Amino acid sequence: MRGFALLCGLPWLLGVLPQELQAGAGGRSSRPTPTKAADFDRVYAGTVNINREEIYSFNYTSKPGQVDAVRVYVKSDSEDLQYPILFVVRQQKGVLSWQVPLIFRGLYQRTYNYQEVSRTLCPSEPTPEMGPSEQIIFVDVASMALFDIEYELLVTRLKSFQLTTDKAFNFTASPSQPQYFLYKFPPDVDSVIIKVVSETIYPCSVVSVQDIVCPVYDLDHNVEFNGVYQSMTKQAAITVQKKDFPSEQFFVVFVIKPEDYACGGSVPSSIKGKGNHTWNLQRTKSLQVTIVPSIKESDYVQAMLFSFLSFLSFYLGSLIVAFVHYVRVQRKTSAGRYSPDDGSGTVATSHPITTGTPEGSSYGAIDESSSSGGRQLSSPERGPPHGSDTDSSVEEESDFDTMPEIESDKNVIRTKMFLYLSDLSRKDRRIVSKKYKIYFWNIITIAVFYALPVIQLVITYQTVVNVTGNQDICYYNFLCAHPLGVLSAFNNVLSNVGHMLLGFLFLLIVLRKDILHRHSLEAKDTYTLEYGIPKHFGLFYAMGIALMMEGVLSACYHVCPNYSNFQFDTSFMYMIAGLCMLKLYQTRHPDINASAYSAYASFAVVICLAVLGVVFGKNNVWFWVIFSVIHIVASLALSTQIYYMGRFKIDFGIFRRVVMVLYTDCFQQCSRPMYMDRMVLLIVGNLVNWSFAVFGLVYRPRDFASYMLGIFICNLLLYLAFYIIMKLRSSEKLLPIPLFCIVATAVVWAAALYFFFQNLSSWEETPAESREKNRPCVLLGFFDDHDVWHFLSAAALFFSFLVLLTLDDDLDSVRRDKIPVF
Repeated sequence: MRGFALLCGLPWLLGVLPQELQAGAGGRSSRPTPTKAADFDRVYAGTVNINREEIYSFNYTSKPGQVDAVRVYVKSDSEDLQYPILFVVRQQKGVLSWQVPLIFRGLYQRTYNYQEVSRTLCPSEPTPEMGPSEQIIFVDVASMALFDIEYELLVTRLKSFQLTTDKAFNFTASPSQPQYFLYKFPPDVDSVIIKVVSETIYPCSVVSVQDIVCPVYDLDHNVEFNGVYQSMTKQAAITVQKKDFPSEQFFVVFVIKPEDYACGGSVPSSIKGKGNHTWNLQRTKSLQVTIVPSIKESDYVQAMLFSFLSFLSFYLGSLIVAFVHYVRVQRKTSAGRYSPDDGSGTVATSHPITTGTPEGSSYGAIDESSSSGGRQLSSPERGPPHGSDTDSSVEEESDFDTMPEIESDKNVIRTKMFLYLSDLSRKDRRIVSKKYKIYFWNIITIAVFYALPVIQLVITYQTVVNVTGNQDICYYNFLCAHPLGVLSAFNNVLSNVGHMLLGFLFLLIVLRKDILHRHSLEAKDTYTLEYGIPKHFGLFYAMGIALMMEGVLSACYHVCPNYSNFQFDTSFMYMIAGLCMLKLYQTRHPDINASAYSAYASFAVVICLAVLGVVFGKNNVWFWVIFSVIHIVASLALSTQIYYMGRFKIDFGIFRRVVMVLYTDCFQQCSRPMYMDRMVLLIVGNLVNWSFAVFGLVYRPRDFASYMLGIFICNLLLYLAFYIIMKLRSSEKLLPIPLFCIVATAVVWAAALYFFFQNLSSWEETPAESREKNRPCVLLGFFDDHDVWHFLSAAALFFSFLVLLTLDDDLDSVRRDKIPVF
């Protein structure tokens, strides 16, 4: 009976089932959804759900030479992330899709949801051969929600999509409403600068330059996938060259980031923590973009000619001075160097000081009974003659510094109240000269081993920038960054040519003086042997190499200036300042100056402290406490060595000796310091250094490298001023050439420092914050303020070196037992 009933009901089931299946299939859109013809600039509102979707078609005619860009605006009040509305836009050559709410992700898994989204579709431009063509755009609206979700749709044709040269264009953008525009190179323009400005710092934005390829990456999570880009707060600039775009056109894309962390901002406290945040109107930013032509090839040639000719003029001036000096010497030689009745030429070569020195007239004169060397330089038992001085770089200091010195005699001499140069120039000139040549050979070794990895590293940095397009890696002045070849800022590299050219010129000047001095020694000239400041050129050679290496490493640093390679630009600055102070001290203390090994070891410690200061010095109190203690202790130790002429030993018994000195000189009998001039210098120097230490501890400056350099420069200037004052106090005079160099040094340094403090970028901040300081070029439309600093600082260092080289030329005819030590 049951089987019979089933058979009887089968026809009814067969009739009903197709209707149900057909209705079910129809409910799930098995039938094609009808397309609605739609118009531009009209708002369409509707609802969608799992059973209902909408398709809109927009038709327009595209003409050759005309770029048609279409922008789609959608909105939905739904915040349901489980069932978003899906928008799919189909074009002739591409598909673009997104959802609403549109989700952006920030740091620490924070999410931000936007209910309003607008996107620009990839434009189409028909070729002239095609003629006018009909274009169709389909917009599909769908959702998997079981309930109705409302939406609004608006499609418009952009009237201002193509940017014009030298014409500013204003617009607004937000994270969910990015913007991009088209730019075509004019026929006579090979390079342009895209300048973008905004009146507000935040929200943080990204400017990108992309090739004409669809799709255009215009969202926060994909804008870095293509082209060149940089972050921005109030200002951005990108230099674009026509040769990089075969089609001679590109897109300029503007994206607003959902958070400001990348630009140095912080997340508002109201939205901190994980979770979803709706944050629309607060993230809108008004921008202005202007595209201006950059410089031409002729400007590059003009800038290079200016750079080289400016410093080659120093070579011409040096040749003129050398020629005038040669003429004067020839005239003196032909007329006789000294008057016949002068008596100077009859002074005994072996004993020029004791022969003509009345008893008791010289406080520091050393007669032959108390001198153990240095005086009988030409005697056979003193070793090789003067002309046999060699410059072998393989000899160690311990191999030749073997002159027997009587410790008691040395202590007596160096602790006299009035010291003269003859007291501190007792060693054999050959021995001392070789000791100072080690400075030259060591700095060459340091330069080679330092420069090679530096060059390799900056090449890698530049390659990464060129390959990835990430211009946030390097901190240029983008408003004046002129690319050439693989270099992004060729002008910053070119401006360092002055250091190399003037450093080489200084080496030539020192070499000339060295050769003339050797000829005088070979001729056994009395005035060369026993008069004036002893000539040792090793430190001068080291200073010239340091100046050249400063140019090389500064150029390397400016290939890609950033936080990771800052020490390239400052390392040899510390060494230059230190070498200048050592040379100034060596002038009147030739026998007791620091060895090359201890000097370069000290420079290594300074550079290490500079690196640690940049890494750990930001708001780290303990670092500043430790550094200030080291600074003060080092100042006191160096002051003690200078005051006691190196005779105060620093060992475990130093504390006992310090207590004894303080007790006997300050408490038991408050006596006047034995060396008043030295005491005044050291007191002032310690006050300056302690002030630096206190300033650093209290304010903790962010630019630790410049802070350290300021300490060195202030100490150098203080010592130089003391030296010149003491020189004038001792009735010595300044000849015209050193006086001119002193004036030129002061003037050029003042001008250089003015441009140095025109901060154009700062790797201590985020790249976007650094770009707020960018400024246009100031010289020849090619060089910025920092480039001018390079030019002027090179000249200032050159004149500074000349001051040290010529400062005591007036003493060449003064006996060494008449030259005071200070």
